[in-house]
Amino acid sequence: MGWFMLAQVLTLLLSIVRIGRMEEQEKDLEILILRQQLAILQRKQEKPVKPNRADKMVLAILTAKLKAVTWWSTGQLRSILRIVQPETVLGWHRDLVRRKWSYAHRNKGGRPKMAQELERLILRLARENPRWGYGKIEGELLKLGYGASRTAIRNVLKRHSIVPAPVRSGSIGWRRLMTHYKEQILACDFFTVETIRLKTLYVFFFIELATRRIHLAGITANPDGFWVAQQARQLIWRLDEKETRIRFLIHDNDRKYTQAFDTLFRSEGVHIIPIPYQAPNANAFAERWVRTAREECLDHLLILNEAHLRRVMGEYIGYYNEACPHQGIGQQTPIPYQRSKDAGIIQSRKVLGGILNDYYRLPVGISVYLG
Repeated sequence: MGWFMLAQVLTLLLSIVRIGRMEEQEKDLEILILRQQLAILQRKQEKPVKPNRADKMVLAILTAKLKAVTWWSTGQLRSILRIVQPETVLGWHRDLVRRKWSYAHRNKGGRPKMAQELERLILRLARENPRWGYGKIEGELLKLGYGASRTAIRNVLKRHSIVPAPVRSGSIGWRRLMTHYKEQILACDFFTVETIRLKTLYVFFFIELATRRIHLAGITANPDGFWVAQQARQLIWRLDEKETRIRFLIHDNDRKYTQAFDTLFRSEGVHIIPIPYQAPNANAFAERWVRTAREECLDHLLILNEAHLRRVMGEYIGYYNEACPHQGIGQQTPIPYQRSKDAGIIQSRKVLGGILNDYYRLPVGISVYLG
């Protein structure tokens, strides 16, 4: 900035020397030319251009040189030009003072900033334990070797828009409730598939909420109440082998779920939970699996008949339960598998003729004939 101002001053001095050597006629002609250029520039410019500091300095110097263009009027001396306002001069002074005191302070006062690790731990404790107050969090931090006052904890939670414990713990929340009881919950639903001849087939399935394991109950073109109850009876026989007993069953209000169907499950100690009318999101796990089955399998095939659909769904559900990692259960499969630790050869198995591929490691020591 200093060199720029010096260059402006030198340019101004050279201009004054050049103008001093000019004749009066030349000066008048140059003034007319400059006025014409200024008028053209003002017509092209949509908004007036504010002068910078260098322009203001040049105008101030020129104003000082124009002291002769003054006259006495009514006993007072008036100036033709007023370049800057008094507030502008005061603003320049404040700017100079601010620049003078802009050096960095070596020793900053006040309390040191909280470490990021401690702040993240406070947020984690508050979010995972909605009933913990500031005192409980303070005690837990002391147990872990961290020191933080209740005021500091309150400020951290307030800064991240986390309400105090009495408000935060007002409700348990469906996610936490479902996490606690999901191993005991079973859901069921139907979805339809159109064959190549536009015949509607109904697929009846059950899903375990904890493991996302799918049980294919049956496929038919006429799902009446008797058929649905018979498929449910066969499923109950298979579920009796499970270690964790099913306590709840979620289904919609379809008429196919008859009184006999509900009585069959109640006799096994299962509580029926019907979802509200026109609320498919209440059975979200089953609805989401229907979307997965369509996107990964059914949307890529033309179903010929009921036998074809039964074969396709059997193969796909086998792949889904045993070989398809699921994000909702930590990238594990519904039927858990042991992660391979051997550096064996990676092999692939085609599912449904190559629509899906299942990858696995061949154990070391087993050779494969590749042709």
